[in-house]
Amino acid sequence: MKKLVIVGCGYLADIVTDAFLQGLLPGYDLVGVYSRTALNAERLAARMKVEGSVCKACSSLEELLALKPDFLVEAASPVAMKELALATLKNGTSIVTLSIGAFADTHFYEEVKKTAAAHGTRVYIASGATGGFDVLRTATLMGNASARFLNEKGVKALRKSAFYTPEMETTNKIVFSGTAREAINSFPTGLNVAVAASLATVGPEKMQVTMESTPHFVGDRQRVEIKNEQVHAVVDVYSATPEIAAWSVVSTLRNIDSPIQF
Repeated sequence: MKKLVIVGCGYLADIVTDAFLQGLLPGYDLVGVYSRTALNAERLAARMKVEGSVCKACSSLEELLALKPDFLVEAASPVAMKELALATLKNGTSIVTLSIGAFADTHFYEEVKKTAAAHGTRVYIASGATGGFDVLRTATLMGNASARFLNEKGVKALRKSAFYTPEMETTNKIVFSGTAREAINSFPTGLNVAVAASLATVGPEKMQVTMESTPHFVGDRQRVEIKNEQVHAVVDVYSATPEIAAWSVVSTLRNIDSPIQF
């Protein structure tokens, strides 16, 4: 049985915990949770206790890693991922992360790769709302590939951002256009998946990203397109809520534990 812990105890962590309680992660034992908001960690641990499982609400990352977990699910933020990654990997704990935006920082990305290799650990990038990483990586390996990424959001998701203008209420508007690295600097959480797609293809400096706002649109649309001389592939995913991100973590954990991997 593999020991599992979670950092970040919000909506997405609830879904992963529900999947565990439903028996969808039979190869794992959820032994600890940690959140900067202690009440959230305590709430999640209490849910586990009600179901008859022992799960510790930890008050620090150090206390969580002292449980010697095999896997840590990061469902917090790119900032949190940068703070916990190296210590976690050195602890002998592999990471399943949703905060792929942290890897737009090339220095951090390289440090994570070196640390994981030195300690026999891994970082698994959950596909989130994008997916299709297998065909994206394959087309890139074939050579001479170009890639671009489109994100479509409703104006409601942008009203509190610095990019909002009143015309968005009635007209489609290009909110952002630039590289994946520039995108994650402008939208630290809203364009995580663009960085994931760039890492699977041409890299954060070469992946061209466009964000478009649409009046009355609900949810998120992520469209990745890659071309080379032989292949033209498009991965186009619409999600009404962020739930698919948490379920992609569940899928990743199941894949790790499976004798046949997709």
